[in-house]
Amino acid sequence: HAYATTRGGYYRIDLAAGAAAKVDVEGQADTEFTAIARRADGKLVLGSADGAVYTLGADAGDTAAVDATLKIFARVDVLVTQGNTAVVLDRGQTSVTTISESGDNDRQALRAGEGATTMVADEVGRVLVADTRGDGLLVFSVDPLIQRQRAPVRDSPYGLAGSPTLAWVSQTATNTVVGYDLATGIPVEKVRYRTVQQPNTLAYDDASGTLYVVSGT
Repeated sequence: HAYATTRGGYYRIDLAAGAAAKVDVEGQADTEFTAIARRADGKLVLGSADGAVYTLGADAGDTAAVDATLKIFARVDVLVTQGNTAVVLDRGQTSVTTISESGDNDRQALRAGEGATTMVADEVGRVLVADTRGDGLLVFSVDPLIQRQRAPVRDSPYGLAGSPTLAWVSQTATNTVVGYDLATGIPVEKVRYRTVQQPNTLAYDDASGTLYVVSGT
């Protein structure tokens, strides 16, 4: 399944069937949801335009109840999870914040560069952040929240994806995708490819070993 936010709730998308079902979040009909992620225990976490994080209980078909709410952000722009820990990227405050498993308090927060824009979680427990204004790739651990690495990446780094061996970053000013090896603690550039115009979004498929690049134009 894939999940996509909408006003008042989210869509649960069955990829095999090619069908989508809208799930309404109880009591939030007018909330503009902007981010969504799924925890290891199956619970969904949603973020909103007014800076709140909602941890949901199990949905009952077309509705879902809210287990916990935390409203401390300017806006929730990106949500990812590592295990049952949710991580919030707030572009306005250029910050990264971890949310407790209960969902009702923030555990730790750090400033993320000079102007962070995107964030992904990789399969080895890291959180990758593109500092577009500061021309950098930031690498965080989440338990505890620590910035472990920083690599200079010029030309407007934006799109991100993690793979078993490399961290991928797109450079939207030059339409390039770069793969970095993070294993040594110092990011090392391994490959560089020219790509489509405005490569805003990256995704890596472990099964086929394929990197997908999605153009904004």
